[in-house]
Amino acid sequence: MSLQVGSPAPEFRAQAVTPNGEFKDVKLSDYRSKWVVLFFYPLDFTFVCPTEIKSFGEHYKVFKDSNAEVIGASIDSVYCHLAWINNGLGKLPFPLLSDITKTISRDYGVLIEEKGIALRGTFIIDPDGKLRSAVVNDTGIGRNIDETVRTLKALQTGELTPCGWNPGQKTLGKA
Repeated sequence: MSLQVGSPAPEFRAQAVTPNGEFKDVKLSDYRSKWVVLFFYPLDFTFVCPTEIKSFGEHYKVFKDSNAEVIGASIDSVYCHLAWINNGLGKLPFPLLSDITKTISRDYGVLIEEKGIALRGTFIIDPDGKLRSAVVNDTGIGRNIDETVRTLKALQTGELTPCGWNPGQKTLGKA
């Protein structure tokens, strides 16, 4: 499957660990009418991943105030996610999705087949379910959550934004 910005985001359904530590089925369609920031990371109990996940948690209020929900995903089981949350990662304000079948990672084009893990992919999906941004980093490169926030806010203007644009600055107007 070839994933392209502007096309419908692939629907998914999988178990997740919720912020209150429960297991719940989560579907992309559950979030219609909201922006979604879906991010993939390689594995639980690793080195770069917790820095990113904690940063998404620290920025969660900014996402929430922007009508956006955050969903993290890796190929680990919900049991592994919960063990990591309870033994080092700490409580999170968003769900961690278990892509144990690797279907979601494959559908979003981030699965490294020979290793069975995901690249660091960040996808912004609009309230209509359309993919609006896709950024994929190699496994050893941590992402910049401030840039994810900036990109989300730029998309939400519905206008053209110049290089280096930041929220509150003038846009270039409608296309």
